[in-house]
Amino acid sequence: MSSDEDLSDEDLSVVMSERRQLMGVAYRLLGSLADAEDVVQDTYTRWYAMSPEQRAEIANPAAWLTRVASRICLDVLRSARVRRESYVGEWIPEPVPGRPEWIGEWPGDATADPADRVTLDESVNMAFLVVLDAMTPAERVAFVLHDVFGYAFPEVAEIVGRTPAACRQLASSARRRVHAARPAAGAAAAAPDARRADLVRDFKRAWEAKDIKALIGLLAPDATVVADGGGLVAAAPHPIEGHERIARYLVDLAARASGMTFEERTVNAQPGLMVCHEGAVAAVFAFDVADDRITGIWAVRNPEKLRPWTTEE
Repeated sequence: MSSDEDLSDEDLSVVMSERRQLMGVAYRLLGSLADAEDVVQDTYTRWYAMSPEQRAEIANPAAWLTRVASRICLDVLRSARVRRESYVGEWIPEPVPGRPEWIGEWPGDATADPADRVTLDESVNMAFLVVLDAMTPAERVAFVLHDVFGYAFPEVAEIVGRTPAACRQLASSARRRVHAARPAAGAAAAAPDARRADLVRDFKRAWEAKDIKALIGLLAPDATVVADGGGLVAAAPHPIEGHERIARYLVDLAARASGMTFEERTVNAQPGLMVCHEGAVAAVFAFDVADDRITGIWAVRNPEKLRPWTTEE
């Protein structure tokens, strides 16, 4: 009898219903949809590798699945630091199209420091993910599980392999990183969605018109563009800083790549752009906004990170 057949329909439904939440946790921990999918698959493989008797002894399958997935993510984060050393150019988290259904509600722990909690939408925007990527693996796991998903520190401690007090310190250190990165990580969340959309739309029109003056007016003086080509396609190897440099770079890019089209899309739950060239997705742009100006732009060009965008209907 197969493992699936050993499970009742009700048990199977409970286990499989956790997939969306596991994807939500794994993506925020890893910043990669592909890696998150691998983690979830590995988690289920471990579940089904157990005997029916072993599974029956697990009182809370959902908690077990999340605990295992988080531990796998911790291992992936540790190895990723080594792999990043050989990554060509800048590394940007993988952009997610639309408004992912797995951003939905999470039960969590209603008593877990609500003043410090991060909303699920905020936790998936690009600015926030970039800040998370600067954390140590243990900081990131402790912070995301506690401040985003509401896990109590004793639960986090089981996953991270530290004491609850140590995990509290890890989350506190991570929280300081987030606060220090604001407005880069926080002002964007404070800007109304409608205003953010207007700024992105104006940016799109100015770029299409190759209007350097208009682009400069939309960008903060100290704005930054970071591009990720992964060594597979051409991309700026280092961040571009300053509104004038960025505006001229974008206009030059549009002039050299004739036939580019720009589409307004939701990128990581916020207004963004998808750029196509000769009918193929060439880049996805995420934006950060503060004081009614665009302060940060992340341009993902690595085709391996654009797969979810090329399969959209």
